[in-house]
Amino acid sequence: MQSFKRLPSSHLQVCQKGLWYYSRHPNYFFEALLWFAFALASLHSTYGWISLLCPLLMLYFLLKVTGIPLTEEHAVRSKGDAYRQYQRTTSPFIPWFKK
Repeated sequence: MQSFKRLPSSHLQVCQKGLWYYSRHPNYFFEALLWFAFALASLHSTYGWISLLCPLLMLYFLLKVTGIPLTEEHAVRSKGDAYRQYQRTTSPFIPWFKK
């Protein structure tokens, strides 16, 4: 993403290189994966099941409150139809094949 943003024309285009080809928000996906890994690692401890609340709460915020909704809103405002087309063809969260 950093090398894409350095391009002079990047402000008008949507990055579809690397993981961004398969997911609109791969950074959020792997952040959530990391939170779940930490929770799984702590399950063996006393009351470890409580640690599952943290990644679930973080996932809720990423998917419904601050993460994806705000980022997508900004991207549609700044990239317009190019981003709308990207939304139609690319998974929002889990890296997957294009539609």
